[in-house]
Order: sequence, then structure tokens, then C-alpha cells
Amino acid sequence: VEKRVRRMGEMKSMQMGVIGALFLSVASSVSIVICNKALMTNLGFPFATTLTSWHLMVTYCTLHVAYKLNFFENKPIDMRTVVLFGLLNGISIGLLNLSLGFNSIGFYQMTKLAIIPFTVLLETLFLNKKFSQKIKFSLFLLLVGVGIASITDLQLNFVGSVLSLLAIATTCVGQILTNTIQKRLNVTSTQLLYQSAPFQAAILFVSGPFVDKYLTSLNVFSFHYSPIVVGFITLSCLIAVSVNFSTFLVIGKTSPVTYQVLGHLKTCLVLAFGYTLLHDPFTPRNIAGILIAVLGMLLYSYFCSVASKSKQASSDSTFLGKDRDTTPLLGQEKENHHESKKLDKHSSPV
Repeated sequence: VEKRVRRMGEMKSMQMGVIGALFLSVASSVSIVICNKALMTNLGFPFATTLTSWHLMVTYCTLHVAYKLNFFENKPIDMRTVVLFGLLNGISIGLLNLSLGFNSIGFYQMTKLAIIPFTVLLETLFLNKKFSQKIKFSLFLLLVGVGIASITDLQLNFVGSVLSLLAIATTCVGQILTNTIQKRLNVTSTQLLYQSAPFQAAILFVSGPFVDKYLTSLNVFSFHYSPIVVGFITLSCLIAVSVNFSTFLVIGKTSPVTYQVLGHLKTCLVLAFGYTLLHDPFTPRNIAGILIAVLGMLLYSYFCSVASKSKQASSDSTFLGKDRDTTPLLGQEKENHHESKKLDKHSSPV
């Protein structure tokens, strides 16, 4: 009985941690999208990939200061794992930017939507993870809603399609590895981000100016940096620290699929904020899509929660004290399965 009470206390604490991580992720992501939209649209700073490299460098510097002040302990991770992981995530960000540059907005949104089913497929094939029909239905409803709300056109071309496929593959693998590395190597999101951020920043810092020049025909080094532009860049970098940290935190505490569900919720929120604060065009189609997407997200959370409670009840009834590393979205969708088992423009950039 005492063991069961202790487990219930741990589960409640875990769920509170997940809720906090989800809230931080939504708040910081919506904030950075609004900040970057003002920076890129109103102030004419279009260098998304280079800005992302600055985000990651500031994130690393902030975590380094926190480490020196003993806010967290650094746990050594195999260098090869860290380097490959960091480079993969950096490449995925660059490919998402290129995908947006070569494709229409509508096709780019389709690329982002494809990340969820592709992640489900990879986890099913390689991690032996199982998703119930109810979970799959809720994800389908979510994707339909986001598609209705955000997709406007579907112009495509061969190069853009190839870049989108590569972006989907690298993003899915990177997010799955984010979750897997934290679980299997028993490292925290802070420790993993601290060690991988320099490599993500490095590849984007080197490639960013070339990618941005190709996409915009402008040179980041010859841009006129007025005080207000510098101020918004600084604000964007500071918010990015929270975005990057919460991304690793959410994926580590939940899963790649849950993180993507959360990402589409953020897309709906950005559309809503754009209408209310920035007076962007808004139609009944947008409203209907957002409502359908929110319904899908709520059903997803409910089905995950029911599956998690069912598994916990089954475990308690047989007095199994084995810990689970899952919680529903307000927890997590790892229902019926394994204990072993996730990284706007392109999340914005981050």
C-alpha cells in the first residue's frame, strides 16, 4: 500500500511537470512567432536560418552560465552520439527553411503535417510502439483541422518535394532520438541540449548565410542593423532559450508525436493571435479548421489519459511496482506499449 501511495505521488508530480513543460512550450513558441513575424515582416529581416544559429548560440551560452552557477550537473554523453545528434537537428532546421523557400506556403504546411504520420510509422516499425485506433483517429482529426485552417495552395515542384521529404525524415528521426537518448542514457533535457546546441549552432552558423542568400538574394552581413532591429533580434534570441529548452523538455517527458500535436495547437494559436493582435485575414474556414484541430487534440489527450490510467490500474491490481516513463498529453500517448521509447516558420525559427 505504501509503495502504491508513493507511486501515485510520483505520477502526480510527473503530470504537473508535464503540464508545466507544455505550458512553457506553448507560451514561448507563440511569443517567438509573433516576435519573428514583426522582425521579418515589419522590419524586413528575412534571414531565418542565420537567426536560428544565433538562437542556438545564445541558448548554449545561457546554459553554460547556468552550469557554471551550478543550476544543473553536466552528465558526459558519448561524443559521437552528441555530434551526430546535433548535426542532424541542425540539418533538419536548414532543410525545413529550404523547403519553405522552394515550396508554396500550402505545401510547406503539408510537409509539417506529414511529420506526425511519418513519426508514428517510424516508431511502429523500429521501436515496436503501438497506437490504438482511437489515437490514430484523433490524430487524423487534428491533421484535418490544421490543414483546413492553414493550407491555402498546393503548388509543388521536384526540388521542393525532395527537400520536403528530407526535412520530414530528418525532423522525425531527430525528435525520436531526442526522446530515446534522454530515456536510454538517463540524461535530462538540459544536459542533452547543453551538449548538442554547439553542434547545431555551428552547422547553421556556417550554412545559414549561404542558405539565406539563396532564398532571399540578400546578404546578412550587408543588412542595415538599426537599433530596433537589434532589439528585436535580441528579444528573439532570449525567447528562443525558453523555446529550445521547453522543446527538449516536452519531448523528453512525453514523446515525438505528442510534441507534434502540441506544435499544431501552437499553429492554431498563432492564427488566432494573428487575427486578434495583428489583424490578419481570417475566414470561417480558419475558424472551422481551428475548432476541428482543437477537438482532435482534446480527443488525443483524453484517449492517452484513459489508456495510461487503464495501464496503471492493471499494474496496481497485480502489485507491479515497475515504473513507467509515460504520462498522457497532459500526459502522453504511449498507451498499450513499451516503457522504452521528441525536435512556424519551422517552428519558428528556433
